Amino acid sequence: MCGHCGARGQLRPHVVWFGEMPLRMDEIYAELDRCTQFLSVGTSGMVYPAAGFVQHVRRHVPRAHTAELNLKPSDGHSLFRERVYGPATEVVPAYVEKLLKSGWR
Repeated sequence: MCGHCGARGQLRPHVVWFGEMPLRMDEIYAELDRCTQFLSVGTSGMVYPAAGFVQHVRRHVPRAHTAELNLKPSDGHSLFRERVYGPATEVVPAYVEKLLKSGWR
């Protein structure tokens, strides 16, 4: 039930289903154009537009560091400068800790 209007059955999660385009793509690309660190976590790298984000970053922000944190190599693994493989519950916290220790903010 909607907490604002009380309607039932009209809500859906704020996620992108297969075949849908994410909302605010212009804002997504604006953020990609400003990033210094691009992380891809837990994806096959096959579903667009997200699968093309690393290519966009490499083209438009060549100094940005790109890293794939995944259980196994994705289809686009060669596009990432750094690749870390293993369960997300292990590799993501370790990677974030490494970033923070390096002074990244």
